[in-house]
Amino acid sequence: MDRIRLVGGHSLNGDITISGAKNAALPLMIASLLTDEPLVLHNVPRLADVKQLERILENHGVDIAVHGRRRGEAEGVGQRMTFHAADIVDTTAPYDLVSKMRASFWVIGPLLAREHKARVSLPGGCAIGTRPVDFFLYGLKQLGAEIDIEDGYVVATAPKGGLVGGLVQLPKVSVGATHTIMMAATLARGTTVIENAAMEPEIDNVAQCLNQMGAKIAGIGTRTLTIEGVEKLNGTTIEVIPDRIETGTFAMAAAMTGGDVLLRGARPDHLQAALDVLVEAGAAISTEEHGIRVKRNGNGLMPVDVEIDPFPGFPTDLQAQFMALMTRSNGTSHIRETIFENRFMHVAELARFGADIVVDGQMATVHGKSQLKGAQVMATDLRASVSLIIAGLAASGETIVNRIYHLDRGFERLEQKLQNCGAEIERLAG
Repeated sequence: MDRIRLVGGHSLNGDITISGAKNAALPLMIASLLTDEPLVLHNVPRLADVKQLERILENHGVDIAVHGRRRGEAEGVGQRMTFHAADIVDTTAPYDLVSKMRASFWVIGPLLAREHKARVSLPGGCAIGTRPVDFFLYGLKQLGAEIDIEDGYVVATAPKGGLVGGLVQLPKVSVGATHTIMMAATLARGTTVIENAAMEPEIDNVAQCLNQMGAKIAGIGTRTLTIEGVEKLNGTTIEVIPDRIETGTFAMAAAMTGGDVLLRGARPDHLQAALDVLVEAGAAISTEEHGIRVKRNGNGLMPVDVEIDPFPGFPTDLQAQFMALMTRSNGTSHIRETIFENRFMHVAELARFGADIVVDGQMATVHGKSQLKGAQVMATDLRASVSLIIAGLAASGETIVNRIYHLDRGFERLEQKLQNCGAEIERLAG
């Protein structure tokens, strides 16, 4: 199994091109199930999760083509891919595929909307909490679906001619449930209203794509989405937005090590809460024509208290990275995780660097230190794995990060991007 080796103490200087957002690319790929015409996506990141979802979609009968670079296209640009679900040949999403990635469960919405039936395994993914699918199933029931759980599978049917619009009042903001119900509602008869919908930029990217396909979605970017069902959706072409989590991760790496990094293609409006926190911590952040510039001189990092919230708040997917940053602050910071109940598994691994972190329920108290020491560590989930990279970049000596398949699920060419900015980092095979 591959590992990453890095030696800390090098400031980061240079440019990093931000990849397409994994959390937008995956639901956009799933949206291809809603139409029998081709859906073309630009800027799709090269990730293990994307490859896994390709296998799931192919199982349903989707033809997938990856196109080559165009003349004049810059190196590092994401893939251009076509997804064509001319005919759904199988409405079952089997355990061996779905168990590896939670987002693959979202196929239940389009399959139910288009084929009026679906049999989808209960999902897997990172072990960061239970993340039940109750909200998904509640929403689909409000659209007239009949749902049973049989042998670890959700078996859903839409009798009497398909789904029917309805009022879906989500008891808690859920990105996955919003994606799934929104996609399902596009082909339902009548009007669907989703209250307490997620507002993440990835939701907007998918909603805009669906509208280009002929859907009628109003309220994009708000907590209330209104969807007028249509009989059929057409194909379209759309670009995957830049990855705000990758942006925030590299911004924190620059703040951790010092230096001057331009994050090309980054959208500040997609993670303003995180950028504001970095400024409080002592980083200088400016918006430029080509992206976001992050600088930090040799001054120490200031401690900042953070509470994790749905967008537009501080994202849970940057919590582990921010905790790594705070291990080097000049004081004590507090991080309250409100989204997932088990997302502090990286604390034990950060402690191997010498970090001083105390967890009490959903609150982590981080006592900053002037020095971390390199260590052998193990990735526990996707975002936690990159927090270990951030700690290793600032630690003295050598760090080895094991189980890096988690990194490959969500970060494209991580080592190369950091190497180009002066980090001493490499992948070790086997």
